[in-house]
Amino acid sequence: MTVKEYIDQLPAERTTAFKKLRKTVKDNLPKGFKECINYKMLGYVVPHSLYPDGYHCDTKLPLPFINLANQKGFIALYHMGIYADKKLYDWFVSEYPKHCKYKLDMGKSCIRFKKIDDIPYDLIAELIQKMTVDDWVKLYEKNVKG
Repeated sequence: MTVKEYIDQLPAERTTAFKKLRKTVKDNLPKGFKECINYKMLGYVVPHSLYPDGYHCDTKLPLPFINLANQKGFIALYHMGIYADKKLYDWFVSEYPKHCKYKLDMGKSCIRFKKIDDIPYDLIAELIQKMTVDDWVKLYEKNVKG
C-alpha cells in the first residue's frame, strides 16, 4: 500500500482532519525523517541511509519515530519520543489542556483523537519540532542498547 492509497481509503468524515494532521506532521518534521507506510499506517522513520542498524525488533525495517493511523473509533498519532523521553511526555501532558477542551486520551506513545474537531494542530506542530533525527537516534540507542 502507498501513502496515497492509505489516505484514499479513509472514511469521508475523517479525511479532512487526517490530511490536516498529516500536513502538520510533514510541515514540522525535522530534516532526515522519511514518510512511508510502516506497520500498515503512515510512518515517519529514520531511513537505513541515516541509521543502518534499523529497528532492533526487525533490522530490515527503518527506525520508527511517528505513525498516523485511522483506527476504529479515533485518529491516532503514535510518537515514540513521548514514550522514550519522560521530560517530553510531561511537557506534552501539561500543555494539552491549554489547547483542547476535551481530556487527553493517551497510551504510552499513542495520542487518540476521538473528537476530530478538537485536534490541537498547533501543539502537535510544536511536539513534532522538538526532536531531530540525531536526538531520536541517541535516545533510542540509550534506551535500547543501554
